[in-house]
Amino acid sequence: MAGIYIHVPFCKQACTYCNFHFSTSLGLQNDFTAALLKEIELRRPYLHDERVETIYFGGGTPSLLSSTAIHQILDALHNHFTWDSNPEITLEANPDDMAADRLHDWKQAGINRLSIGVQSFFTEDLAWMNRAHTSDQAISALEQAKKEGFDNFSLDLIYGSPGMTDEKWEKNLQRVIALAPTHVSCYALTVEPKTALYKMIKSNQEPDVDPDKQASQFLTGIRELEAAGFEHYEISSFAKPGKRSRHNSSYWQSKKYLGLGPSAHSFDGAGRQWNISNNALYIKSLREGKLYFESETLQPKDRLNEYIMTSLRTMEGLDLPFVAHQFGREKAHLLENNASVYIHSNQMEKNQEKLILTRNGKLFADGIAAALFFD
Repeated sequence: MAGIYIHVPFCKQACTYCNFHFSTSLGLQNDFTAALLKEIELRRPYLHDERVETIYFGGGTPSLLSSTAIHQILDALHNHFTWDSNPEITLEANPDDMAADRLHDWKQAGINRLSIGVQSFFTEDLAWMNRAHTSDQAISALEQAKKEGFDNFSLDLIYGSPGMTDEKWEKNLQRVIALAPTHVSCYALTVEPKTALYKMIKSNQEPDVDPDKQASQFLTGIRELEAAGFEHYEISSFAKPGKRSRHNSSYWQSKKYLGLGPSAHSFDGAGRQWNISNNALYIKSLREGKLYFESETLQPKDRLNEYIMTSLRTMEGLDLPFVAHQFGREKAHLLENNASVYIHSNQMEKNQEKLILTRNGKLFADGIAAALFFD
């Protein structure tokens, strides 16, 4: 089984905390769609005739794509790949794009899961993030999505921003729980270089993020969402039983996936491939039959380190017998020895031959994983 990820590089406006390409022109949409359809045709051999069980429209704001383009893309994927009998087809959407007619068209096209970027239910936070929707729009959009038959949807929240007090974060969590999604994603605000927020912090126009507050709000999110019946199955991800994101889970399980569109990455089990990030160059290269990607073959050490990083993010943890089978008993033994310091510090536990981060350990997941990497 494999997944397909489609990166759509469109946004209505520049967000405070990211640096996507921003364009909604119809001409660029048409050019992008034509290039994407060409790439779909060219990339057919990549998955080696494996069945596609997930398709994910992500990136900037895929809900800006016209309904016609979504139909064309899904039709092309159906024509060139073998699908699972019940694929999960997700579309990332902003609340202000979720009009009734668009939701109806998405449902008709085959979209059966929505990932909705609510981010916050406070007007001042949405304005600070330069988001186009309001809290009322988000709630209205969710109600409309349910009316159109979408019963599988995820809501995104952002915590740890300078204006996000603990009280506001608690209220955001309770509002989300009351809306009864099947899935919730909680992301800490990160400051990326070259973004507007990065420049404002450097010039003292905005306060820097507070890591202690982020840690506290992370733990609050776990407590509140688990109490509401959600599984904390991955560092940023919470799901009702049976409603995990099948697509994102495939990344953490090291399954094969094909990435389509500018900046998209692919993994075939042995190597990685990544597309040109520049929109115009991506479109031009496909139109003219030129190379539009780079690739690398992963060494066993790289694949092991990736497994360490991804598996430790999940509630199932790192499987030592799997490491022994795939990479050798010596590697598994060394890994277990190196993990002992985190077991003794109560940041990790060993349970049935698996290394699993404790709640406290999850605060340091990336650092712990990096410390366990093989040189």
